[in-house]
Amino acid sequence: MIGPYRIEGYAIASADGMIADASGIMPLSLQRDADKIYFEEAIEHIDAVVHGRRSQEIQPKTAARRRLVLTRSVAAVEPDPTNALARLWNPAGASLVDALAALGVAGGRVAAIGGPQVYSLFLALGYDAFHLCRAPDVRLPGGLRVFQRDRFDGEPVACLAGAGLTPQPTVALGEDVTLTEWTRA
Repeated sequence: MIGPYRIEGYAIASADGMIADASGIMPLSLQRDADKIYFEEAIEHIDAVVHGRRSQEIQPKTAARRRLVLTRSVAAVEPDPTNALARLWNPAGASLVDALAALGVAGGRVAAIGGPQVYSLFLALGYDAFHLCRAPDVRLPGGLRVFQRDRFDGEPVACLAGAGLTPQPTVALGEDVTLTEWTRA
């Protein structure tokens, strides 16, 4: 927990640990219905979403969620000119607690939903849980890893374990996607 916030990560990765192809786009081969359903149900109970400029939800309720968008284009925290429920946040200029306060979120669950800089930032800050879905039949050579390559070459399982999270038993969400929930003791 960071202050009154429970921090959770959500990602789907290929068998080789990628969340996007070499061009930075999540290919259709990685977009799985079972993962989408799981994510949409989970995100309904989130108080704030955090993502980078290129990562965002595309569900019907996206515009109605409070969110922080990571960017270096602001000094600290500023309103997002395109969404009244969002704030642009530069972690170098403001703490997560300050950014969430500016968003009007005093506590609760915060979801990190990507990309690699966001996932890596929260890996350093401390996840309470990370929900890692995998598409075991997809490989994306040269793609974007879940985490930046500064630790364990960005391999998600090694990064999560190295950050002190413990895997729960892996379950099948469908015939083409698995879920491993990593939790802090």
